[in-house]
Amino acid sequence: MVSLMVVLASLMSILDTTVVNVAIAAIAQDFSADLTTIQWTVTGYTLALALVIPLTGWACDRFGTKRVYMTSLSIFILGSMLSGLAWSAESLIAFRVLQGVGGGMLMPAGMTILTHAAGPERVGRVMSVLGIPMLLGPICGPVLGGWLVESLSWRWVFFINLPLGVLALGMCWRYLEFDRPQPKAPLDWGGYALLIPGLAFVILGLARINPISGSSVTSPLVFIPVFLGVILLWRFAHHSLRARYALIDLRLFKDRIFGACTGTLFFGLIAVFGGLLLLPLYLQTIRGESPSSTGLLLAPQGLGAVIALPIAGWLADRVPIGRIVPVGLALIALPFYALSDISPHTSYLYFAITVFVMGAGMGVTMVPMFSGAMKTLTKPQVARASTAINIVQQTGAALGTVLLSIILSVILSNKSYPGLSATASLDKLDPVKAAVISDAYGTTFAFAAALTVVAMVVALIFLPFRSPEADDQTPQAVDLADDDLQF
Repeated sequence: MVSLMVVLASLMSILDTTVVNVAIAAIAQDFSADLTTIQWTVTGYTLALALVIPLTGWACDRFGTKRVYMTSLSIFILGSMLSGLAWSAESLIAFRVLQGVGGGMLMPAGMTILTHAAGPERVGRVMSVLGIPMLLGPICGPVLGGWLVESLSWRWVFFINLPLGVLALGMCWRYLEFDRPQPKAPLDWGGYALLIPGLAFVILGLARINPISGSSVTSPLVFIPVFLGVILLWRFAHHSLRARYALIDLRLFKDRIFGACTGTLFFGLIAVFGGLLLLPLYLQTIRGESPSSTGLLLAPQGLGAVIALPIAGWLADRVPIGRIVPVGLALIALPFYALSDISPHTSYLYFAITVFVMGAGMGVTMVPMFSGAMKTLTKPQVARASTAINIVQQTGAALGTVLLSIILSVILSNKSYPGLSATASLDKLDPVKAAVISDAYGTTFAFAAALTVVAMVVALIFLPFRSPEADDQTPQAVDLADDDLQF
């Protein structure tokens, strides 16, 4: 029952990172919002996930895992209900941030709960259980989201979480025992106070680039928050290198392999998550596909990831990551490049093969990068490294949705046709305008391919092509204890 509860709650959190993408077009049309505004429904959620992840381990030690888990689940349910009741784009964005605050702790806290229940000697089984929502999310998210939007409305993308969340909350109350709080290391509140506004200012400033309103990089609305964010992040780095209990131990990045893996992950996720936002919009606005058809057309991407994940896990234990990761990134970059000449008449077979290969590339890339980042670290560094990687992962995802939305909007603003919008409804598009907007999507996908190539260059230069000596691996040849899994 404990495993079922954790899988159910984790599945809701993971689904909400993919299911909303299919509903973006409907939400934008309902609220008459442009892409640079409505993308915050995705960006705000992923950014909130990144900002609460560092609190999870400390909160579980300080207040007890059951209390933290039930509180997080309650916040997630409340955020889901309010998101479904949103009356404007701005209110939806605010409620999505609230939803992300609750959802950010569900996965790491759930890992802690399962580890306590199973014991450290069965960590492998714990990872297998937690792998279920990770595998189901990419496939079920677009399909479920499309069906809900078409059959009911986009609001049910959020309302569906209410019965599932209440069920998980009841199971948590019934079957999960209260654990005694055991405060350990103090939370780095100083670092937290610098990191949160720093990331928020940078991403908020970039998101205000809007060619329609005349906001460019040099605009005060853009430059001032970005400048303040960079200053705060610089202060955070200065603070973290000296703090005893740093929120993110930046000294970990002195490890060549760990730094290369996180850098590669960051650039790769910017491209991938930006692309995941734009692909459903292309299908619905240019091709006139229904939300449910859009979900089915995107399902091959999740299928490719599911097929590649176990293969990548097997290879990661036998082949140096410097030989795996660049191949995976190539499998992401090539489909993005193939989509650069996308048109209103692109074959769906061509599209399905492209997104399938892209999903396979994601599966081949992610597992080796996560495992490779940990292999050269000692046991005490594992928990801190997990926190750092998760923050980099969610920050890259949030930044990706912002950057590719801005690129698409800038390209459309430079076209000769007035009033073009990436979220325009199909009935407002004549064939000429549809071709122009489709060409803008293709150019944006080319930028995504270029970002993936940057990640590939980092991997080729810094990741090892030979296996480390056996004596270099001994510090990592340990079982992960409970505390190591509280990222």
